[in-house]
Amino acid sequence: MTATTTAAPREETSPAVLLPVSWRWPAIYGVLTAVTLVVFTLLPERGQETTFQLSRATDLIAIPNFAVPSVLTNWVLTAIMLALTLFVTRLALARKKVPVWAPIVFGTAFVLSFLVWVGAGRATVIPLTTLLQGALALSVPLVFGALCGVLCERSGIVNIAIEGQLLGGAFLAAVIGSLTSSAYLGMIAAPIAGALVGVLLSFFAVRYWVDQIIVGVVLNVLVIGLTSFLFSTVLTENAEQFNARQRLPNLPIPLLSEIPVIGPVLFNQNLLVYLMYVAVIVLQIFLFRSRWGLRVRSVGEHPKAADTVGIKVNRTRVRNTILGGAVAGLGGAFFTVGSGLAFGKEMSAGQGYIALAAMILGKWNPTGALAAALLFGFSKNLGNVLSTIGSPVPSEFLLMLPYVVTIFAVAGFVGRVRAPAAENIPYIK
Repeated sequence: MTATTTAAPREETSPAVLLPVSWRWPAIYGVLTAVTLVVFTLLPERGQETTFQLSRATDLIAIPNFAVPSVLTNWVLTAIMLALTLFVTRLALARKKVPVWAPIVFGTAFVLSFLVWVGAGRATVIPLTTLLQGALALSVPLVFGALCGVLCERSGIVNIAIEGQLLGGAFLAAVIGSLTSSAYLGMIAAPIAGALVGVLLSFFAVRYWVDQIIVGVVLNVLVIGLTSFLFSTVLTENAEQFNARQRLPNLPIPLLSEIPVIGPVLFNQNLLVYLMYVAVIVLQIFLFRSRWGLRVRSVGEHPKAADTVGIKVNRTRVRNTILGGAVAGLGGAFFTVGSGLAFGKEMSAGQGYIALAAMILGKWNPTGALAAALLFGFSKNLGNVLSTIGSPVPSEFLLMLPYVVTIFAVAGFVGRVRAPAAENIPYIK
């Protein structure tokens, strides 16, 4: 009797499928490096200097203004940008992702090169601390609006009404703050206006399955019309009673606020800015490290599967939409009590739509939305500062700067992003 042996079946291994090489980042880096070399480095005359200011008269630790040679400094910055361009080109050929630090360093080098070019040979100084502090201030409503978008869209509700929620929050904060002579009570009242808009959005989108984008646009028009009417009648006729200026005081954090440059920018702010820090951190943790966040994301990605495990899909969407509206309303308070201004017609000025762009650029992530909002706020404040100190760039281009950055950021720098799969799709049992 002979034993027979059978050979084990040979496993067929399929060759690994390689992703195509993406030249997006090398192309962007290469173009910006060429602009820096040709415009910022070769055009200025040799011997010119650019003066930077880091300290202000009120700072505890005074750092004297310092001047740098314009051409030499830009040659160094161009070399750094060229090295990063070669680095990302190598990563692209190896089909690897670009690390987070690379665009940060590259962007910083490009902005510094631009500032050196702007201030070359001029008697004025470039106030870096003021530039950064103003950028953070202008980013506050954008951050709150972007967080609102993250909360809503992660649960499947497209919120185009952020513009109206910011404007409603600014209006109610101004009125309540004026009536009570308290900026803090105005700040507390602002989320109520945003939440009310969120109630209307969730009511039509969840209960009656109306297209969420259309509802959002209609709500924006409604809030703009309502606040404009009340401003023209009630607030204008009784400005001292209903529209007096109230301002949240700055609350400097001991020791931290005395750090040069960083201290005045980050730790000498009002309560609304500190709440923004807390909101970003809390939402980042809860959205990706908690059971609540897992349920919210499951509702936005696959509501049917979420429903089968007992998650109330529509209830989750309604709650998140109202919560997101409250967050946006809180951001709207910065236009009035946060900045010490009275309410004005359409004073949100399209910031809600830029907040949506920040949310997309941040890939529906709180920290990413924060970074994108800071980028937009910096670009806007850069135009304001350069218009004040004088710049070779025409003022019309400086006014266009934040919107151009918005368009290019969303269209080119984001690349391929995927929104939550179930957004703008009503869930019907």
